[in-house]
Amino acid sequence: MDVKPTAGADTEPVPGPWGAVPPAPYGPPEPRPLARRLLAPLGTLAGVAAAFAYVGTVDPNEPGHYPVCPLLRFTGVYCPGCGGLRSAHAFVHGDLGAALGANALAVVGYGVFVVVVTVWLIRAVKGVPMRLSVSPVLWWGIGAVLAVFTLVRNLPFGSALAP
Repeated sequence: MDVKPTAGADTEPVPGPWGAVPPAPYGPPEPRPLARRLLAPLGTLAGVAAAFAYVGTVDPNEPGHYPVCPLLRFTGVYCPGCGGLRSAHAFVHGDLGAALGANALAVVGYGVFVVVVTVWLIRAVKGVPMRLSVSPVLWWGIGAVLAVFTLVRNLPFGSALAP
C-alpha cells in the first residue's frame, strides 16, 4: 500500500497546479478577540440607535422635515412603510399606542430587530458565528404579510391600520 505524505507543519510544501502550496495549519483557527467579535453587532446597534435618536429629535409630524412617500404622493396608496417614521418617533417617546397606530408592522419589526441583535450579541460573546439562514418559504411568507398589510390598510374596513 502506497501512502503519500500530506502537507503539515513538518513536511515540505506540496506541489499544486499553480506552484507549491504551503502546508496547512493544524487545529482550529485562533479565536478573534472579544472586542473584534462585538464590533459588528454593536456597530449595527449604534447605527440604529443613532437613527432612532434623530427621528426622536426631528418630529416627522412637522411638514418639511422628511420627504413624502412617492407612492402615497402619486397614487394615494399607503405602502407598508407609510407611517414608519411617525411610528419610530412615537416609539422613542414611549407612546406605544401611537406607534402601533402609525404603523403596526414597523413596531413588530422593532421587536424582531431587538431579538436578532440580542441573539447576535450573545453568540458574539460566546465566540459562535452568527449565521442567519432564511428559507424561501419564509421570504414568501414575509412578502405575503406585507402585501396583505398593504391591501388591508388601503381598504375602508382596514382604516385602523392606515397612518
